[in-house]
Amino acid sequence: METTTTTTGSKVCEGMYSKLIDDEAAYVDAAYVDSNEDVGYSGPVSSVRLAPPRPRGSGPYRLATLCLAMLCAVLVISLIAVTLRYRSMSTAQESDGTEAQVQRQKQEANLTALTSLVRQLQQEKTNLLGVKCATKAPEVIKTVPVTSTAPPTTGVCPDRWQLYNGSCYFISSTKRDWQGSQNYCKEKGGHLAIIHSAEEQSFLWDLLPRGHWNAYWFGITDSHTEDTWKWVDGTPLVGGFWDDGEPNNHIDEDCGYIVKTRKLERVAVKSWYDSVCDLSFFFICEKEIVAAE
Repeated sequence: METTTTTTGSKVCEGMYSKLIDDEAAYVDAAYVDSNEDVGYSGPVSSVRLAPPRPRGSGPYRLATLCLAMLCAVLVISLIAVTLRYRSMSTAQESDGTEAQVQRQKQEANLTALTSLVRQLQQEKTNLLGVKCATKAPEVIKTVPVTSTAPPTTGVCPDRWQLYNGSCYFISSTKRDWQGSQNYCKEKGGHLAIIHSAEEQSFLWDLLPRGHWNAYWFGITDSHTEDTWKWVDGTPLVGGFWDDGEPNNHIDEDCGYIVKTRKLERVAVKSWYDSVCDLSFFFICEKEIVAAE
């Protein structure tokens, strides 16, 4: 009777532990089981299969670990975003600084150009005022034979004549053809201007007012021999201050004139043109000063 009971208890114990293992619902904390108290079993403990102990309280720790991992990921992403934003702002600031420097340089260049233009305009204004004062009185032309000449100027230049390097220069306010201009200058004791240097050319250029196409005869012609330019005193031209493409002898153009326009880019040393001698232009006279006895 006792043997039967023991065998039956052993089977019941094995069945219960198998069910516990399959369902993963219970675990055993002790190293042995008092089978006499529970199921009446008095055999050795080693015949009982024990399920591995399950750590208590592991669920909350896993959840906390997961939360910390997510928080770290969020912090890393935020740090990367802030770094990229800072670099973008730094690049934008550097770009803005470069553009500002370029704009500042452009403004300085424009200011320099404007300052130069103002100075040039002031000089032109002074020249215009001088010419206006010089031409205020009406020009009186005496009727004298072409072959007669006035005596050379002595000492200082007459009224309305400008002194430069031993010669007096006159800027006309009336127009004549080339030969008529030369005749008028001879009546005044001189001749159409003979220009030998860039300094002399610049001096005369500064005396001329600006206009749409202000043209002034001076003392040069190739009417005797084409393309052989000579001054009115018979000496040949050496060099000259012709504009690009001049002289071109477009339509039998045998007389030289100087042009000054409103275009500020035009310069004194590139202002000579040739034209038909019969046209009426303003003119420039010159006469040398002789020492008074």
